[in-house]
Amino acid sequence: MNEKEQRGATVPSQRPRSPRVPVEFALQVQGKTTAGEPFNVHAQAIKISRAGATIILDADVAPGSIVKLTPPFGRELDAEVNGVWTDQIDGRRRIGVKLLDEDGWFAE
Repeated sequence: MNEKEQRGATVPSQRPRSPRVPVEFALQVQGKTTAGEPFNVHAQAIKISRAGATIILDADVAPGSIVKLTPPFGRELDAEVNGVWTDQIDGRRRIGVKLLDEDGWFAE
């Protein structure tokens, strides 16, 4: 086995399981801040996949937190925060979420 094959076997892929689609829609996000305070804020989804999203919001949320998303369509969805970062270009906070319903955005 050469060095390239060894690295590939131990480094997990950063490639998403389903394609990310650029979007722009408002939604409500409810949850608890890192200090344990409840929040309910207007946010903006900027990318979605079948099972997740990237969301811009003004709340300090910790990875692993469970939040409720209310999009302008469909129903309320529970999601787990799996990433939190501040964009270097615009300085706004973003979170990555994994939807907890296996049918994701398209559940009925």
